[in-house]
Amino acid sequence: MSLQSMTGFARHLRTSAGAQISWEIKSVNGKGLDVRFRLPAGLEAIEQKARNLFSQHFKRGNFQAALTVERSAGLAKSMVNEPLLKELAAIAAHLREEYGLAASTPEGLMALRGVLEVPQEVIGPEAQAELEGAVLAVLDETLIQLAHNREAEGKALGEILRVQITTVEMLVQQARLDPSRSLDAIRARLASQVAVLLDASPALDEARLHMEAAFLATKADIQEELDRLEMHVASARTLLDEGNGVGRKLDFLTQEFNREANTLCSKANAASITTIGLDLKAVVDQLREQIQNLE
Repeated sequence: MSLQSMTGFARHLRTSAGAQISWEIKSVNGKGLDVRFRLPAGLEAIEQKARNLFSQHFKRGNFQAALTVERSAGLAKSMVNEPLLKELAAIAAHLREEYGLAASTPEGLMALRGVLEVPQEVIGPEAQAELEGAVLAVLDETLIQLAHNREAEGKALGEILRVQITTVEMLVQQARLDPSRSLDAIRARLASQVAVLLDASPALDEARLHMEAAFLATKADIQEELDRLEMHVASARTLLDEGNGVGRKLDFLTQEFNREANTLCSKANAASITTIGLDLKAVVDQLREQIQNLE
């Protein structure tokens, strides 16, 4: 399966069951699957079935789904509540004369609640069931479109992640080949440290100092961290090849990347290794930030 971004948008409109049905869905990243609906009056009963459709298409993400339904015009006509309109117009005229308020407009008065009465068309159970079925069918089509959009963005996101993982691999290789890790460099560093200590206190046992210096050098060795980082690079590439639904696993893996990078910096006994470790931490932070958008 392809990688999917959790960020996406889809809008789909179709005429069915005597109505124009339109769904608009936005999605952003989230730890789980969370859907919030905005449904017109009379169609609240579809919410649970609509949620089930979302869970069939997606595993993670925060979604906002808005439904608009415009039924074909029937015989019922809108009516103006003239007594209420006259009463409101008189009140507006009084307020204008008394307080010098701006003159009211017909549009403003008509917009007040109760002035314009729009009769609600009552449909029977069979027509209601047909409409609900059509609404869910259009939702399914919209979710398919959204999945395609998220896959397209996921593909682009995957390319970015692969570049960042390759950068991690290159930094690990730089640390492996760094001159400060050569045997000659280590010997020279140990000899220099022992010489400084002996000059400071000639009474110290030279053989003992060499043993302690060798122990500290072994403790500061970063070979294990480099090996684990290479293993994490291989695991990350495997997950990216595996495809959809690996965002959470990759997020956990970046925590391991970060842990090894921190240890590498703390063990570093050369400025060049410290620089590589800091560069590594920066790339891992970028990697984790991108992975937050992956399903």
